[in-house]
Amino acid sequence: MRIIILSVSDQIYSTNRLLVEAENRGHNVRVVNHTQCSILIGRGKRQIIYQGKNIINDADAIIPRIGSSVFKHGAAIVKEFEMNGVFSIASSLGIARAQNKVRTLQIMNRKNIPIPKTIFSICAETVEEQIEALGGAPVIIKLQEGTQGLGVILADSKKSAKSIMDTFYNMNASILMQEFVKESNGEDLRIIVAGNKIISAMKRIGIEGDFRSNIHRGGTAEIVTLTNKEKKIAVKAAKYLSLGLCGIDLIRSKRGALLIEANSTPGIQGIEAYTKVNVALEIIKYIESNV
Repeated sequence: MRIIILSVSDQIYSTNRLLVEAENRGHNVRVVNHTQCSILIGRGKRQIIYQGKNIINDADAIIPRIGSSVFKHGAAIVKEFEMNGVFSIASSLGIARAQNKVRTLQIMNRKNIPIPKTIFSICAETVEEQIEALGGAPVIIKLQEGTQGLGVILADSKKSAKSIMDTFYNMNASILMQEFVKESNGEDLRIIVAGNKIISAMKRIGIEGDFRSNIHRGGTAEIVTLTNKEKKIAVKAAKYLSLGLCGIDLIRSKRGALLIEANSTPGIQGIEAYTKVNVALEIIKYIESNV
C-alpha cells in the first residue's frame, strides 16, 4: 500500500525505523514534512499542497509524527487526510486530546481510569487552597503541553510551590498541579498500544535524585511484566482518546496503577533498545490489519 509518514525529517530515529520496516514489507513509503504542507479549501475540494502538488490522494494510510510545537497544524493536516478516507494510526481528535494534559485527564476521570489527584486553575490568589486540596506539599507542577519531562517540577514545600506557581501565572503559562506519589520512586511504565493490543512495555527509571523517569533526561529502562489491570487501563485509555497507536504512561502507587500521560507520537528508540521488540514492525503490521 501507499504510506505517508508525516515527519519533519527522515533522519529522526523513529521515522527512519518506520520507513525501513514499511519498505521491507513491500510498501510504497514517503516521508512528508507536515510543516511544509498547506491546506487549500474551497468549492468542496480537498487539497493538501506539498512541494507544489496536491498529495491528498497519494496515501492509503498515514503515520503522524507530530511535534508538540506544531500539533495544531499537524492535526489539521491529519484531519484533511481523514476526511478523504485515509487511515491514520492516530486520529486528529486523539492528537489534540493527548497534547493537552488537562483534557486527557478529564476524559480519563470521566471514564473511571485511575489518575493522580490533579487540580487545574488560572487563579493566582488561590494557590494555597489548591495545594491544600491536593493534601499539601510536596506537589508536582506541570506545563500542560510539556514533553520529555520538560516543564515538570517537584515543589517540596508550600512556599516553593507558591513561588513556582506565581512565576508561571505571571508568564500566562497553562499549568496543572498533581499530588506527589512518593512510592512511585521516580519510576513509570511506558506502554505502546496498537488498537486492542499492547506491543511493548518498559519500566523507566530516573537518575538518582530526579523524580522524573524520562530516558531523554538521563534515565534508564528495563523490561517489565504488566498486570492484567495495567494492560486494561492502557488499552482502554487509548480507545477513549481515539488513538489507534499511542504511548501510555502509568505509575504504580499504593492505590494501584495511575495514568499520568498519553502520547500520540511516542518515540520508539528507547523502547526498542531496552525491550528488543521490533516496535516499528508491529506498527506497520497494525496498519496492514486496518487498511
